Amino acid sequence: MNVLVLGCGLIGCPMVIDLAKERLFKVTVADVSQQNLDKIPNDFPVKKIVQNLSDSKQLQLLLEESDIVLSAVPGFMGFETLKQIIEAGKNVVDIAFFPEDPFELDKLAKQNNVTAVVDCGVAPGMSNLLAGYVNSVLDKLETILIYVGGLPVVREYPFEYKAGFSPIDVIEEYIRPARYVENGKMVIRPALSDPEYINLPEVGTLEAFNSDGLRTLSVTLKAPNMKEKTLRYPGHIEKMQVLRDAGFFSKEEVEVNGTKIKPIDLTSKLLFPLWELKPCDKEFTVMKMIIEGEKEKKKIRYTYNLLDRHNEKTKVHSMARTTGYTATMVLRMLANGLFNRIGICPPEYIGQKHECVDFILAGLKERGIIYHENIELVG
Repeated sequence: MNVLVLGCGLIGCPMVIDLAKERLFKVTVADVSQQNLDKIPNDFPVKKIVQNLSDSKQLQLLLEESDIVLSAVPGFMGFETLKQIIEAGKNVVDIAFFPEDPFELDKLAKQNNVTAVVDCGVAPGMSNLLAGYVNSVLDKLETILIYVGGLPVVREYPFEYKAGFSPIDVIEEYIRPARYVENGKMVIRPALSDPEYINLPEVGTLEAFNSDGLRTLSVTLKAPNMKEKTLRYPGHIEKMQVLRDAGFFSKEEVEVNGTKIKPIDLTSKLLFPLWELKPCDKEFTVMKMIIEGEKEKKKIRYTYNLLDRHNEKTKVHSMARTTGYTATMVLRMLANGLFNRIGICPPEYIGQKHECVDFILAGLKERGIIYHENIELVG
């Protein structure tokens, strides 16, 4: 089976290596950067192509040779890339964090007989899958609360943060309005709003803020209260609010000495070197999910906890592991014919099929990524 991976960045590269270990797959990876492609060891049977993936004609040529696609492009080009993959009639697993509604492509996917699994990372991604699973077990959902973040072990002034995925998508978390559900109604709040502290074992105290990570859950599941919050070290929120409110994240051009520039372009140029996650940097991914509802008129709480760290042996960072290996396991699931729903499929749809959940969790456990589940009666 010919697998095409679009993007070979922090998360794309480990996904390529993981898939290349599968005898079933012949893996091709395309990226605009030769430097990114060179990170894949030459002893892996991978075809590497330097290609600007925003060039639709060149993308179509790549798609013609593929059987299934894994899209790991930045969010700003994610929706259009997904559309072209669907138009080419290829099943796809997508981890691009794009702002558009993926269900706008549902009709197109059905017309082309395509299974398109979107938002297939850790959160959104596994958070959706686990929510979908619990929804299929309970008689009624009441609350879904998700806390998630990726952070460096060493806290360095001034930001105490390293980007475990595309830095431009990190900025999106700070400027894209957060959608959540409260008392059965959709609520839209600014990103970085409603800060709170949360204490987590082996991690300590982190601060949480509203971000747009609930995604499709807000429309696919019927729970009166649903919210997702991003985790950072205390003090990070205030720094990002100052930059955002002062206009440093603005996409509107301003004139400087006769030259028009977008403030976000300059900010990105300055921030990204400070946020760069280097191969030697140690970091971790932490997630806590609380899902409450009823089963046979009894109130039940499901809690899922994840704490994953940089792998010293493989040198793969945690965010790449937890995001990337989720996507590669879902791709294996599709390749093995375990899931064949046609259309746009957020991971909560996969969660309804328990054999798929077991398959993905087992694959992640083999790679050292463990979601600890606790079930208790409440009230």
